Amino acid sequence: MLQHFQSLLSELYDTEQHLDVLDYLITDHRILAAIEDSSAVRVSDEKLLICECEGELALSLYLAPELLERLKIHDPRNWLGRRNFTDFCKLIEGISHFNYLVWNASADKSVTLLELEMQAEVDKYVGTLAVLASQPNGALADSLFDRLFDDPEFDAGLEPDELERYRSASAFAAKFCRSLDRRFPHGLLRPGMLDELRGFYRLPQPDKVSYICSATYT
Repeated sequence: MLQHFQSLLSELYDTEQHLDVLDYLITDHRILAAIEDSSAVRVSDEKLLICECEGELALSLYLAPELLERLKIHDPRNWLGRRNFTDFCKLIEGISHFNYLVWNASADKSVTLLELEMQAEVDKYVGTLAVLASQPNGALADSLFDRLFDDPEFDAGLEPDELERYRSASAFAAKFCRSLDRRFPHGLLRPGMLDELRGFYRLPQPDKVSYICSATYT
């Protein structure tokens, strides 16, 4: 399943898939705690672990076994709906972080935490559209913006600076995705929409923010 959605995002953005996410997957919370050198790690179903030392980047993606088990039972490849949408978004967020960081690192580009979160929010939107294209679910499609952007829920354990970053990422992504929906109302696979998504993906954070805040989106 992870490889399926990793490939889906890579194909959407026309990016080379340099690393297999399964080779970097951690599902044991004890290993997560050991890596973070703490027994009081904040409980999370998804977390990208990054360590940079002397120009070398080490990373792992933690996904909770309970999350993966729920997705195995309610596989979004077969049906994406209310029951599995939240878990699907957590999976997409983790894969998005992994893909985006690896792709930028391969080009010697730095990435900010805000940029990672912003792209992940966009990827939840476009990933959902891509899945629904092959299994139409009108109820979910009609409520997609409400679920993702109108009243987003944030981890109560976030520090104030983390919470502000997540809120900013959600707000920027919402503005971009609403503009896409307004200008490309008939689905994801139209060439113009894909071209814009791919161009946006390749922009650094300052240019992403400027692009979203431009007159096009007012």
